[in-house]
Amino acid sequence: MLSESRGAVRLALHVQPGAKRSAIVGVHGDALKVAISAPPVEGKANDAVRTFVAAALGIPAHMITLVAGASSRRKVLLIEGVALSDMQARIDVLLQRSRH
Repeated sequence: MLSESRGAVRLALHVQPGAKRSAIVGVHGDALKVAISAPPVEGKANDAVRTFVAAALGIPAHMITLVAGASSRRKVLLIEGVALSDMQARIDVLLQRSRH
């Protein structure tokens, strides 16, 4: 789900666009599963993914770049300026919350 790449963190996502509400759903294989309320039309879901993940992780959206999967449910985000251990801790908290 997470890996280091050139001083940044790569986060693999499995995205469900068009959901009732945006939420961290859990884990799908080796990716964080995210439901997004935006439809998969004209990049709206991609923009919503970036904004939602930034808010959920408590980081500014400008630190996140979509680097793979623009037209796929499987996406990879590159997160600049954060440590892998810090991102892992934040994701662990999000996953605990999603289970309750």
